[in-house]
Amino acid sequence: MTGVLQCISPVDGSVYAERPALSFNEAAVSVARARAAQRDWAARPVAERAALVLAGVAAVGAMNEEIVPELAWQMGRPVRYGGEFGGFSERATYMASIAEAELAPIVIEESDRFSRRIEHRPQGVVLVVAPWNYPYMTAINTVAPALIAGNAVLLKHATQTLLVGERMARAFHSAGVPEEVFQAVFLDHEVTSGLIAGGAFRFVNFTGSVAGGRTMERAAAGTFTAVSTELGGKDPGYVMEDADIGAAVETLIDGAMFNSGQCCCGIERIYVHEQHFSDFVDRAVAIVEGYRLGNPLDPDTTLGPMAHRRFAAEVRAQVDEARTAGARGLIDPKLFPQDDGGAYIAPQILVDVTHDMRIMRDETFGPAVGIMKVSGDDEAIALMNDCQFGLTASLWTPDMDRANAIGARLETGTVFANRCDYLDPALCWTGCKDTGRGVGLSKLAYGALTRPKSFHLKKA
Repeated sequence: MTGVLQCISPVDGSVYAERPALSFNEAAVSVARARAAQRDWAARPVAERAALVLAGVAAVGAMNEEIVPELAWQMGRPVRYGGEFGGFSERATYMASIAEAELAPIVIEESDRFSRRIEHRPQGVVLVVAPWNYPYMTAINTVAPALIAGNAVLLKHATQTLLVGERMARAFHSAGVPEEVFQAVFLDHEVTSGLIAGGAFRFVNFTGSVAGGRTMERAAAGTFTAVSTELGGKDPGYVMEDADIGAAVETLIDGAMFNSGQCCCGIERIYVHEQHFSDFVDRAVAIVEGYRLGNPLDPDTTLGPMAHRRFAAEVRAQVDEARTAGARGLIDPKLFPQDDGGAYIAPQILVDVTHDMRIMRDETFGPAVGIMKVSGDDEAIALMNDCQFGLTASLWTPDMDRANAIGARLETGTVFANRCDYLDPALCWTGCKDTGRGVGLSKLAYGALTRPKSFHLKKA
């Protein structure tokens, strides 16, 4: 008997959507259909595959008026922010624009004696396991280049955003992508692990928790399945003495609080040069005190609930532990009476924090951030690197030589200067340490989603 997957809405705790999970045998049939269709899909010209993917992207955009409130119900993002279509389209469009060049054969020699080249062949059937926090943008990071490269794709979304995969599949099918080539599937953890362990896929992309990434790698052990992971993060910002303080505080606090702090590359800890510490903190408090916590369907709401009450419980636990250990919370919870002890949680800024506190070490993934005073670059670098994660780091200075020198010493996947919380599709999206391994977007994504095949032909 198959189980039922339920999305519990953070808006009011109701069951917003539910779908039956596929049994292992039913899921295996979906994989077999994808495998059978993949060869014909790969035989189509790259330009044709790219055009169909972009048509599917446009079809998703045509649904945006329905998608925005649907996302609010599923994961709590306020409707005032308009959904994810801008980034969704930007990423797919860029990957389509470079596809023919990046997937073209690498010709070593074409002479009267030899034909030598390296071709890029699709991996085969790709599984994309997408998270709930940015369910469209994180999915398209792999779905678009995987399909363009000639793979078939099964998309499994987090239960919290149960309807997103359905919408994407419906849009792509309406645009002409074959149903067998791109499938949205509803799978529980056991069936997902069983399929991976059975060698159902040649490539798995997973975005989620560290524990989830370990589960994926354990399932794939011995199968030689490529597994790409983007896991936890604790991304730092460093504000130097020569920074534009107004721009730094506005951008970093938005990076910490937007989407209720539920951003893969959101800012979770901030280090400010002692010269500007008090000014930075005062400005940060003023910004956060101006937020409006409430129902995400209300266009005046700027801070919605977290996606699930258990996520909010972890944020509350980290804040409470830090305060018990001597940290000071600068935001009066009474300013946010909508905080119900459940998914709706007041934002918080903490000072007098140390790296002995979980709020400065563990992933928080919520609207709370610790701010520390530093004396200079060496102290800031040591603190930024004092972390098990490494996704992005944000540096604030007009001196690009200094930014490059500091960036070279940081253990992270991406170094920003004077910005944060952005994914540039032309640059490789990657991490280090417990953030995981693998590459997304950029020209390097096509290398991950294909396998090289060499031709060494001696002409008679």
